[in-house]
Amino acid sequence: MATTDQIVDTAVELAEQKSWEAVRLHDIATSLGITLDDVRAHFREKEDIVDAWFERADSAMLKAAQVSDFFYLTPRQRLHRLIMTWLAALYPYRKATRQMIYGKLEPGHIHIQIPGLMRISRTVQWMREAAGRDATYVRRALEETGLTTIYLAAFLHWMNDSSSGSARTSRFLERCLSVAENLDRMVFTRRGVTESVDSEKAPQST
Repeated sequence: MATTDQIVDTAVELAEQKSWEAVRLHDIATSLGITLDDVRAHFREKEDIVDAWFERADSAMLKAAQVSDFFYLTPRQRLHRLIMTWLAALYPYRKATRQMIYGKLEPGHIHIQIPGLMRISRTVQWMREAAGRDATYVRRALEETGLTTIYLAAFLHWMNDSSSGSARTSRFLERCLSVAENLDRMVFTRRGVTESVDSEKAPQST
């Protein structure tokens, strides 16, 4: 019986050969010499394979944070490495990845778009954890929003980046992170802003 990884590998390989839209679960089963019920034992539907594919990128990203030099990097460098590692994990099958995303964006696919938004949020949360981000309250909310925007912008840029090693995406991401870092510094290094919300609201002693 095929493993989960073998099913995912076969699915993306078939998608590279033709298209993700054209891949059917019975194609995957036939390629692996297994039954549809064997596929169903791992995945309830085709869309679950997409989730498993992106889970691989999440895993690669978290492993990047375990490298010995990681926490010697600046916060901006950490986020840059994490996002580029996430993208690099998908690079061998970028065509299939791009088609998976476009499929989610098609009108009428609300049933997969909402879970897709939740998946984005989950990836960003793991990204913040891996980077050691510990902001709270308003700063945390703004940081999450900003990081989500940057991550998605880099992803969209990468999907059509033909440069060697995704160099253009890397430079684009660096510029985005630099702007975000400068904005964060401008907003949260003013007197009193770096204090927690509770501290800011605490009554002053007389």
